[in-house]
Amino acid sequence: MNSKIKRPLTLRDVSEASGVSEMTVSRVLRNKGDVSEVTRKKVQEAAKRLGYVPNKIAGALASQRVNLVAVIIPSLGNMVFPEVLAGISQVLENTELQPVVGVTDYLPEKEEKVLFEMLSWRPSGVIIAGLEHSEAARAMLERAGIPVVEIMDTDGEPVDACVGISHRRAGRKMAEAIIAAGYKKIGFMGTKMPLDHRARKRFEGFTRTLAKAGVEIADQEFYSGGSALAKGREMTAKMITRSPDLDFLYYSNDMIGAGGLLYLLEKGFDIPGQIGLAGFNGVELLDGLPRQLATMDACRREIGIKAAQIIAGHNAGEPAVDGPVIALSPKLTYGDTLRRS
Repeated sequence: MNSKIKRPLTLRDVSEASGVSEMTVSRVLRNKGDVSEVTRKKVQEAAKRLGYVPNKIAGALASQRVNLVAVIIPSLGNMVFPEVLAGISQVLENTELQPVVGVTDYLPEKEEKVLFEMLSWRPSGVIIAGLEHSEAARAMLERAGIPVVEIMDTDGEPVDACVGISHRRAGRKMAEAIIAAGYKKIGFMGTKMPLDHRARKRFEGFTRTLAKAGVEIADQEFYSGGSALAKGREMTAKMITRSPDLDFLYYSNDMIGAGGLLYLLEKGFDIPGQIGLAGFNGVELLDGLPRQLATMDACRREIGIKAAQIIAGHNAGEPAVDGPVIALSPKLTYGDTLRRS
């Protein structure tokens, strides 16, 4: 982890950047007093550019920190993140630190708002999903003056430290297994692709590997809703009707993959002979399906544990020893829906 954690910004920094007095800056940021619109806009733009976040506990605590860890994730409805939270809680329950969760719904503007509010309480650390942030959010993270751990992904440059898997590598490994098994006509179904950067990276790794083997995606479909069995059934039915010669379906997550599996079994398809399927995440809840879906584990709980250990270690004065990037290795499970080569 980067040992050069910068000091938190002060009113003086915003004052110097905006060219107005600290008192005026304070009035603008507290939304108090009579300040011209031109001055107000100048201060707000300077504060946003610098990544300044007001300190709501200033003067209240000698340490200027509270024993809270801000955990910022895109969804609680997605079955992935509760397991990550379980890993974080497992580590922090033996410390003075307590996790506080904020949800962004995969929206950059909401991430900015959640991050702003959480940092204003001066937590002892931040655990945040993903490496892609808006310019304002990244500025806040860089100037927070606390350990920041970005989780789930290692395909990029972290602000401070990151724990996760390479999603491009995960997509590549799945493509290699599908090609080795002899499948040629492949359909892809994905959710939240414009907003879920990790699903997008898996798709990139997947399609590039297929292309190197002379195979192209024969059909694809995306939608912006959540991960649901019903949606998986619906998307699969449409794709099979549209492209009946497909011999493999790759889903961006296990839930829509499970919906597709149930639909194909209901219609009497020979799986994995006539058509193969695979998802992503290794969701244990789906172990009770009539067939085990081929998938890849995303190391969810381990990610939470490792991230919390970094924050707890820093809080205890113990520097991280694993380096700024902790890349975990997901395992491919063939299940009953992917032929072994």
